[in-house]
Amino acid sequence: MEMFTYPLAAVILAAGLVTAAAPRLIPELHKLKFGQSIREEGPKSHQVKSGTPTMGGIMIILSIAITVLVICPLTLELGLALLIMLGHFALGFLDDYIKVVKKQNLGLKAKQKLLGQIIIALLTAYFAGLPTDLWVPFAGNIDLGYGFYALLLFVLVGTSNAVNLTDGLDGLASGTVIAASLAYMMICLWLGKLELAVFCAAMVGACLGFLKYNYHPAKIFMGDTGSLALGGALAAIGILTHTEVLLAIIGIIFVCEAMSVIIQVISFKTTGKRVFLMSPIHHHFELKGWSETRVVRTFWLVGLLGGLAGLILFKIG
Repeated sequence: MEMFTYPLAAVILAAGLVTAAAPRLIPELHKLKFGQSIREEGPKSHQVKSGTPTMGGIMIILSIAITVLVICPLTLELGLALLIMLGHFALGFLDDYIKVVKKQNLGLKAKQKLLGQIIIALLTAYFAGLPTDLWVPFAGNIDLGYGFYALLLFVLVGTSNAVNLTDGLDGLASGTVIAASLAYMMICLWLGKLELAVFCAAMVGACLGFLKYNYHPAKIFMGDTGSLALGGALAAIGILTHTEVLLAIIGIIFVCEAMSVIIQVISFKTTGKRVFLMSPIHHHFELKGWSETRVVRTFWLVGLLGGLAGLILFKIG
């Protein structure tokens, strides 16, 4: 049980920091009129959320960073995880700033985001000195050579954007990140990577604290500031534990959300028809008549099952 002491402390500290910061940050964001703009093409029921303060990811990410630096020594792996998370945090913050302050609803252009993510991936590859092999369950390690760096970019870009797409309902991204982070906390402990386990535990705690204010009806949204950074953090853990393949299972909800958008776009451009009533897929279920809380709780459950499946596969594969 001793190995759980530091992760448990990280959960408590990170949750406490967010819980303490929220009552102060939310009124300030209201004063600054940092409210969320709701897309007109989105579900009509979401229009009542317009003006809800966003950029709550500031307190999530800063709480994670403060927690791990207080509890753990700064190792190379922990430094890389922080670099990736904070790099995506900067991208997300800039995106939100352009939307909320500059009143440009689309924020950063896709090419600008991608350029930022490529820079983060290059810095990671340069400083990490990672082996270029990929662990595949039941098959062992496969050396990808230079192809590993293409995989690294794909994982970083794909995961950060997938979590960003998931952040469309109250509490959805927070809860699914908690499920994935719990699974990765266990994997890190099994691998003897205590600092990374504490990093994952801090993600759990920060998202738990945020859920108090983000669950329906949300008093604050995390914005791209939080979702891009949390996605980057999960990608970092997948890369640093060499479990990139497992990330697709542990983060099954994020994969489904991203794939629903890709399928919808390809189908509409090639056939003129939509596969889903609306994408990402959580909106499809809303338009099918599910309540927002039912969608969120169902997706949480699937996320937990994905995390459990990933743990089982890690142990037997």
